[in-house]
Amino acid sequence: MEPLGPTPAERLNRARADLRMGLPVVLSGHLAAAVETLTPERLAALRGLGAPVIVLTSWRAETLKARVYDTDLARIRVPEGADLAWLRALADPADDLRMPMKGPLATLREGDATVARAAIGLAKTAHLLPAALLVAVSGPAPEGLTCLDAAEALREMSAEGVLLPVSAARVPMRAAERGRLHVFRPEDGGEEHYAVEIGSPDRSLPVLARLHSACFTGDVLGSLKCDCGPQLDAALTQMGHEGAGVLLYLNQEGRGIGLANKMRAYSLQDQGFDTVEANHRLGFEDDERDFRIGAALLRRLGFSRVRLLTNNPAKVRMLQSHGIEVVERVPLKVGLSRHNAAYLATKAAKSGHIL
Repeated sequence: MEPLGPTPAERLNRARADLRMGLPVVLSGHLAAAVETLTPERLAALRGLGAPVIVLTSWRAETLKARVYDTDLARIRVPEGADLAWLRALADPADDLRMPMKGPLATLREGDATVARAAIGLAKTAHLLPAALLVAVSGPAPEGLTCLDAAEALREMSAEGVLLPVSAARVPMRAAERGRLHVFRPEDGGEEHYAVEIGSPDRSLPVLARLHSACFTGDVLGSLKCDCGPQLDAALTQMGHEGAGVLLYLNQEGRGIGLANKMRAYSLQDQGFDTVEANHRLGFEDDERDFRIGAALLRRLGFSRVRLLTNNPAKVRMLQSHGIEVVERVPLKVGLSRHNAAYLATKAAKSGHIL
């Protein structure tokens, strides 16, 4: 590799940016485009190169009653004459109740699904709808497109990222005047994550800690649809009262699906689906977050034992499996209202939260 050339991780990040702008990328002899950002002109150009296939996750395929032969995804033939509106109707469940019939859908069952899996992974990590259009190309790909090896891309996406400290400074807060904010940046140039340190925690003792995923609606707007804002305030307040603690603010909005998709999920909830059902109809898992980031940040800050403020046992298991001892799970039961009672009940029943 040339010293000034991009690494595999850097090419991956470049590919995500391309997909968000509607530009296809080259994946192991295929052109891959995100359905959400595809234009009619580029769809026509892709059709001129070969027979397109739309790739959906198994959750979305299940909603559409399409057969799933690849366990986690479905590769569906795009009929001749199908336009961009048809593709987007398959990708986006917004009008499912008004127009439930979108088939018949012919699913491929032969061939390797590695390229399809990489395309879905790229769309998800770009915070786009998990739906991709694939066209196999026999000749040279158009010049200027980002080229990736599908298997290598999948390895990069599943690898634990390296977090680098960027800056830190004193920030007096309402909850605690002795506060310090640390900013960390992933080595691949992805979204930054933050650590709020309260007081001067003794690194030899278990620290009161919280892994808090960003929630623009709850943390900033004071939304009553979730309990995130009250949990953030209560965690910082408790750390302030005890004089020490660390809150990790992870930029994994909407359980890792991004704010735009979170708003799509909210719209589906207004149609009567619960939070888990809404994620599935969009094609996502219940929870797409990577809590390994939390363990990595704690290690970076010098902590190996924590008293974890959480109602989510999955966070406890994740930290312990990545070398952080959780000596106590500290409940954080705040924020219940008539607006989020059903949401919290779903988290308890389907996601295992202890409420």
